[in-house]
Amino acid sequence: MKPIIRKKIHSKTPQKTDKVRLNKYIAATGLCSRREADALITRGEISVNDVVITELGAKISAKDIVKHKGKAIKNQNLVYLLLNKPKNTVTSRQESPHEHSVLDLIKKATDEQVSPVGQLDKQTTGVMLLTNDTALIEQLTDPGYDKLKIYQVTLNKDLVNSDFKKILEGVKLEDGFAKANELSYVDKEDLKQIGIEISNGRNQIVRRIFSELGYKIEKLDRVYYAGLTKKGLQRGHWRHLKKTEVANLKMGAYK
Repeated sequence: MKPIIRKKIHSKTPQKTDKVRLNKYIAATGLCSRREADALITRGEISVNDVVITELGAKISAKDIVKHKGKAIKNQNLVYLLLNKPKNTVTSRQESPHEHSVLDLIKKATDEQVSPVGQLDKQTTGVMLLTNDTALIEQLTDPGYDKLKIYQVTLNKDLVNSDFKKILEGVKLEDGFAKANELSYVDKEDLKQIGIEISNGRNQIVRRIFSELGYKIEKLDRVYYAGLTKKGLQRGHWRHLKKTEVANLKMGAYK
């Protein structure tokens, strides 16, 4: 009987690579989403080491220099902050350089340069998102995207039933009609306290709706924005978004 000879099997260990897909790298810089990055690549707007890349699925290494229209883009640490904005705080420091800004409140949160997503006027309080993800900022500020927002409003007088109905049906403003998705009295004993749900993203839309009907808003608090709430977050405090919250925002799962 011949002896059984067992052949030694040499298994190849997969080599580790630090290469990443080009579209993933571009999206990580905050320039745009992966899908939009594919479009940039296809249009020939992306170069790697000064060579134009049009192949989808191309990979790059850490030492490669990626440019968009000749301008270098670098990977950055994307930051997403949720702030419960207090009163008497401006959103834009450029418009009011000497005023207390929301950026002053998040100084200790990150060394990255973040920007507010959208605007809340000086007297409005509540949920505000700040990030350095430019693709997400563009997505959330695009009028074509429905972003559900809920505000608690305190008026200078009772909201009468006829005006209640008008807000649900539509109020004519100088830049077109605007209406609420939902409207309710927060307290049936106090008809000045109103809850309004709206998707319209036009500037100061809630204040303008009530102003058109002869009301003055004494307090305006945003309690919900694109799936985010201020639950557990004290006024003037901030927190980092959870990964699931960021994913929902990017997918457009705003409700």
